[in-house]
Formats: sequence, structure tokens, C-alpha cells
Amino acid sequence: MQAAEVKQIIESQITESQVITSGEGGNFEVTVISDVFNGLMPVKRQQLVYQCVNEQIANGSIHALTIKTYTQTQWQKLQA
Repeated sequence: MQAAEVKQIIESQITESQVITSGEGGNFEVTVISDVFNGLMPVKRQQLVYQCVNEQIANGSIHALTIKTYTQTQWQKLQA
């Protein structure tokens, strides 16, 4: 599995999201920016992302996944 595939899977399931992926060989880091995360605790945010790739984790395509989540406002503050 390639990082671009992980990006496409997550973006197709979390509406209006921006996904930045890196990694290879089943080990990936994803940064997901979406206002879907507004008001959610960090663990709930991660659960949303894990739900997108559960199938790939179960079949071994993804072995390790590091997740960072931000709302649009949080992301913009980080970029300043």
C-alpha cells in the first residue's frame, strides 16, 4: 500500500478533509485536517480516522499508523 492510497481512503470517508500522508511498507503517518473534529476529544478524532482504514489494518496492508488531527482553525494557527 502506498501513502497516496491511504490519503484517498481517508479523504473519501471524512468529508471536506485535507489529508497529508507519508510512509511506506505498511507504516504510515497521517495528518487529517477537518472541521468534523470540532468539539471532539482527541481519542474520538483518532477513532474516526481508524474507522476509515480498519479493513487495511485487518488485512495487514497497514501495520502502523500515526495519526495527527486538527480542525481548520487549529491547522491555520500552526501554519502562522
